Amino acid sequence: MRPLTFAFALFSAATPVAAEPPRLALPLDCTLGQDCYIEDYVDNDPAKGAQRDFSCGLNARDGHKGTDFALVSFDAIETGVAVLAAAEGVVIRTRDSMPDDRHMRGVTTGNACGNAVLVDHTGGWQTLYCHMKRGSVRVNPGDRVQTGDHLGDIGLSGQTNHPHLHMTLLKNGKHIDPFNPDGGACSDSTTPLWDPSIPYIKTGLMTAGFTDHIPSFNHVTNGKARKETLLAHGNIVVYAHMAYAQQGDVLSISASGPQGQIFNRDILIASPKVSEMRAFGKKAPGAGWPSGEYLGDVTLRRQGQIIAHRFAHVVVD
Repeated sequence: MRPLTFAFALFSAATPVAAEPPRLALPLDCTLGQDCYIEDYVDNDPAKGAQRDFSCGLNARDGHKGTDFALVSFDAIETGVAVLAAAEGVVIRTRDSMPDDRHMRGVTTGNACGNAVLVDHTGGWQTLYCHMKRGSVRVNPGDRVQTGDHLGDIGLSGQTNHPHLHMTLLKNGKHIDPFNPDGGACSDSTTPLWDPSIPYIKTGLMTAGFTDHIPSFNHVTNGKARKETLLAHGNIVVYAHMAYAQQGDVLSISASGPQGQIFNRDILIASPKVSEMRAFGKKAPGAGWPSGEYLGDVTLRRQGQIIAHRFAHVVVD
């Protein structure tokens, strides 16, 4: 689950000055395709209940207003992954007191962004950085930052259940897609604001989850397959819904629990479809699964590079 609303007292200049949009650097100290990836883009479809990314692909969620840069490991939170200023500016707002809690206890629409930094770039342009680790924010309102300066570290604060940075770009308070600042509909003429450029990959993982049987495609897409709890003597199955996979891609599905890894399965995509579901699971041992929290991990690779990834969570009673 990731935030749809980011109430963080956003400010815009009282008398905006005409200015070129900022050129944006990667806002995370990681390598795309190795230890991080773009999970979701801005939703460019204004219709409720529908979503499309700037290229009319499916890598967005309904109403999503920012770009999500996700990590492929929870362990990275402990070692620390720096959130970086995407452009030069002045810090105008921070929050650094919310706990890192993937269960999102105490999260409201007013603090869904979690620990965060808001930077003004003049001319009405601002960037907002969400979900930082408590106690990691290194800047204060009034500080001037340069491109690449360390703002804080990735955490699990706010409305998130996995480690990622949600970065929002605004112009006079309006959300702007940095991949499509002109707002065109699936147009190749738009000029992204990233410098250096960030390649777009149409292939994506729409969802992943736990269940106790191999689910139907329809139940995966409409959400009926997902289970929040499983029985100790039942099956443990992890499923994934992917779109626009290519021949030769490798889908890895794994699950781990209180006693370590349960399974890790690599599936070669030989005859891809536009949209398809894959699943893998294991029967319970004679004594049953130990009670506690279980983590599912689904990764899609192309020529060794991570192009999509999803976590899943379940509790065994």
